[in-house]
Amino acid sequence: MRRAICSILLVFVLVSAQAAIAVTPLASQASTRSDDCSAGFAARLAAAYREDANPAATDPEAPAPKRRGLDSPFPSPPFPSSEWQLGGMDYPIGVPNENSQYPLEKALACTAFGRWMTDNRIEMYGWINPSMNLSTSRDTNYPLAYATRPNRVEFDQFLFRVERVPDTVQTDNIDWGFHFDNLYGYDYHYTTMKGVLSNQLLNHPTAYPDLPGKTYGDDPMIWYGELYVPWVAQGMAITAGRYLSLPDIEAQFAPQNYLLTHSILYTLDAYTNVGVLTTTKLSDHWTVQFGLHGGDDSAPWDRTSRLSLQGCVRWVSASNNDMLYPCVESYNGKAQTYNNLQEFVLTWGHRFSERVHTLTEAYRLYVIDQPGLPPGRAPAYGVVNYFNVELNPANMISVRNEWVKDAQGQRTGFATRYTSDTIGLTHWVSQDLELRPELRYERSWDLNAYDGGRKNHQATALFDVILHY
Repeated sequence: MRRAICSILLVFVLVSAQAAIAVTPLASQASTRSDDCSAGFAARLAAAYREDANPAATDPEAPAPKRRGLDSPFPSPPFPSSEWQLGGMDYPIGVPNENSQYPLEKALACTAFGRWMTDNRIEMYGWINPSMNLSTSRDTNYPLAYATRPNRVEFDQFLFRVERVPDTVQTDNIDWGFHFDNLYGYDYHYTTMKGVLSNQLLNHPTAYPDLPGKTYGDDPMIWYGELYVPWVAQGMAITAGRYLSLPDIEAQFAPQNYLLTHSILYTLDAYTNVGVLTTTKLSDHWTVQFGLHGGDDSAPWDRTSRLSLQGCVRWVSASNNDMLYPCVESYNGKAQTYNNLQEFVLTWGHRFSERVHTLTEAYRLYVIDQPGLPPGRAPAYGVVNYFNVELNPANMISVRNEWVKDAQGQRTGFATRYTSDTIGLTHWVSQDLELRPELRYERSWDLNAYDGGRKNHQATALFDVILHY
């Protein structure tokens, strides 16, 4: 039944997208416009999709949005972001909010609620993300993530977002913002925080012995407030609440990734924190971050929580061609609880041109005195590289290669070394629709760790759709 529901949703997404992009520019001109307030909401929503599928020509003489700092290093699209990474906030300090206006906001613009949102710089949007995979494994694809269940269609993410991004370009006054994301779908298995609706994952009976919790669940993934103070150095942002762990190339959200699947390295480390984080811009080249949080993937009110330190430094070269981002993601020196990681990460980015860049991340993480393992540290090490190429403004290709060592099997259940090699394409049909085919091969080198320990390798072919709304 669940598989049938997922299949229907996938067909619905594809048919809707096809209907939107099949409309000719002439028909689009004769149809209702998204800003036609005499039309109904559904008609304006459909018009917004048509307009995005057949965008009007841009004015090359139009001034670029004001920003305070170096230019954007990459075009987005086709890349998932136009900025060097910086965790804990939507945009680096000095970078304007360049988020596209998606169909829901366009359709709401005529309403009193939509006008109120516009007047107060509040945005509301999200995406739907189904996928399918074919695998050489029979029972499980793990440690491949998030497509853990082999040979099926999956409903990965329905993401709803409301946010207000503070204006960090200006330096005249304090500004504020907030961010709220709610995720429903299969991917909640990886995002859930202990103490935040975690019973549906940790204390729910399941028909799958190796798959805890409900098949599909809900996670209020991100919720924080933000205060921007322009007079500290070149600007400081104070973030308080639940935010994404800082250092990774990858993120939980489908549109923010270069590939459909995640690296093993990413699968094994921290996902979210609840705490207070400061991000301070010292210059166009240096940014520092310091924070306190309740431990990785544990809410401060849960008994598994441990007060942890966090700190990062980001450096960007004068040429904008290189970025270094060393981070202590989490450190408290305490024994293992739910996921009490001690994690140290370094990310390096290099831009060969606006169309070609590479990102490399390495880490060492460990837990202390894991029950069932010898006393002391149970470490994991890993390095991953992304090589990313823009083929044209609507298409990018990414190649990912990685090596990971789970020294005592604490992270994956198998004490072995892993490699994985992945290639994937992102095709932007319009600003509202992304298609992502992918091929992946991986291997465990010291013992059988795939398909529940039956074999030492796995090959997968995958495809997903991201429909923005």
